[in-house]
Amino acid sequence: MNLQIILAIAFGGALLTYLASKISEKTRDVIAVVISLSLVVCIAFLYNHPVSYRFNTGFLNFPLILRLNTLSWFFAMTIAIVGSLAVIFSLSYIKEKERTDFYYLMILLVNASMIGIVLSGDLIMFYIFWEIMSWGTFLLISYNRGPALPAGMKYIVMSIAGSVAMLIGMLSLYSRYSTFTIEELSNILSSASNGFVLFIFILFFIAFGIKNAVWPFHTWLPPAHSEAPSPFSAILSGILVRMGMYGFLVIFLVIAGVDLFLNLGKGLISFNYILAWIGAINILIPTFIAMLQNDSKRLLAWHGVGQGGYMVIGIAVGSSLGVAGGIFHIINHTSYIALLFLVVGAIEYRTRGVRDLNSLGGLIKKMPVTFIGALIGACGLIGIPLTNGFVSKWLIYKTLILDNYPFLAFAALLGTWGTILSLFKFLHNIFLGQLPEKYHAIKRAPFSMQLPIITLSMIILIFGILPGIPLKVINEIIMSAGLESLDISLWGITSETGMLNTVNIFAAISVTAIIIWLLFKAGREEIKTGQDDNYAAGFGIPKEKYHYTIEFYNPLNRMISRYLRDFVDDFYQKLAQSIKNLGSGIRRIYAGDIGYYIMYIIMFLALLIFIQINWEIW
Repeated sequence: MNLQIILAIAFGGALLTYLASKISEKTRDVIAVVISLSLVVCIAFLYNHPVSYRFNTGFLNFPLILRLNTLSWFFAMTIAIVGSLAVIFSLSYIKEKERTDFYYLMILLVNASMIGIVLSGDLIMFYIFWEIMSWGTFLLISYNRGPALPAGMKYIVMSIAGSVAMLIGMLSLYSRYSTFTIEELSNILSSASNGFVLFIFILFFIAFGIKNAVWPFHTWLPPAHSEAPSPFSAILSGILVRMGMYGFLVIFLVIAGVDLFLNLGKGLISFNYILAWIGAINILIPTFIAMLQNDSKRLLAWHGVGQGGYMVIGIAVGSSLGVAGGIFHIINHTSYIALLFLVVGAIEYRTRGVRDLNSLGGLIKKMPVTFIGALIGACGLIGIPLTNGFVSKWLIYKTLILDNYPFLAFAALLGTWGTILSLFKFLHNIFLGQLPEKYHAIKRAPFSMQLPIITLSMIILIFGILPGIPLKVINEIIMSAGLESLDISLWGITSETGMLNTVNIFAAISVTAIIIWLLFKAGREEIKTGQDDNYAAGFGIPKEKYHYTIEFYNPLNRMISRYLRDFVDDFYQKLAQSIKNLGSGIRRIYAGDIGYYIMYIIMFLALLIFIQINWEIW
């Protein structure tokens, strides 16, 4: 199996699926699922088989290279798995929508372009696949039209700005070194001046920071998630946004190298330290904004922004433990955020589009599998033991403490508290409390939706109990970047201050759970009461308002909402309005009336005569 065949399956499969839709929907669905699963199998078989292929024809006499190493395999495998699960989930979710053939074409095309990005061995192919991904994403964000169109425009405008920054960075590298090849650049960039390296870092930080929704380039993400179809939201927040983190890894650790990355500047004004603080801001502000959201998808979207901060901090610290934690958190975030978006999609499907947390409740009895998926996904996002999110956050916390970054550690810990508060509301308002009367006849999600939810839930638990499985691959990645190897076992990781052993944690939690269960069994039996017999703070809750967590954080909202205003988004809005006004003013000059143009010529000649007369006087 070579890399050309994988790309042929990915891109050819997208086209074949579109053509099959002209025959029948069932044929299209089968082909879409088969193509997606085939990519998972093909990529899996390439593990530990580094490959490189140079195209003889090239592009405008520039060599084009495909290559596979441990880093690209890790991301390609993640892309293929999340993409296939999203396609399977779409079988029911998208069935009654319009333009379903276009939807499958674009979702498979976006998955194919992401695989192309991580397999690219030169910056030209990287850029081409990057643009395919960006424009395909724009079309999928805008898929539902209406309010989705402004969200899509906001995304593509910022994406174009990032692409321009990337193009300038690429051309700057080529003008100095006469090559676009990643491997060649990694051998010679270390000889560049600090000023040139900083210039390149800033350009690529803008390019990849926009895609990764890093503050202050995050403003496109919440509206995009709110309007995109939920299966694509799982891809968008799960892995597509994290292509920006892949770009950071390639630029900072592969092309530049760890030594150059960590030694660019000194002390508080070093590049990596500033990057770490940007990550800390990225954790705090979005996480507490998420707590105030009542739209389930917008709440998760803000957490998608916030969790990126943990990844940035881990990689910015630059130690073996930190980089391992950052990379592991990328993959972990992919699993639990994709799971939570699929959960919201299942709720949307059964409630006919309801996402308002204040309009739901009690669905645990009607959709138990979906609830279990939501609970496991929330635990992973928070970082509760026995989930994969706990292990990666533990690695990042430990790195910050050992490397003497107490304030960064405090910011990361504070972000976790904010995550707990918002996900409590998410779980309770959807699944717990009283079931509204209008949902008494609601059914479970279809099997095509339950299967991806179960699969992602199992991944979260398996990687949380047996973290050595992914950490073994991550250890190979950090060693290839020139960092020290980590002492990894199937159950955890050992450092100079001790060992993380998930077996001990599993045993302790199991014993505690059994004790709690026995205490509950020994207590009195529950007494069922009427649905309206519900109280909050000693007062009866009115009918249709018996969900006592409605507007739960309103007092806190009144206190902190003015401080959590997204002033960066306000700045972009004012900038966009200023550009629009400037454009309107310029447009009036080109009125299309010849009389105006004659007047402009006369005014210009008069100006020249005035300048000439005054020039002679002077």
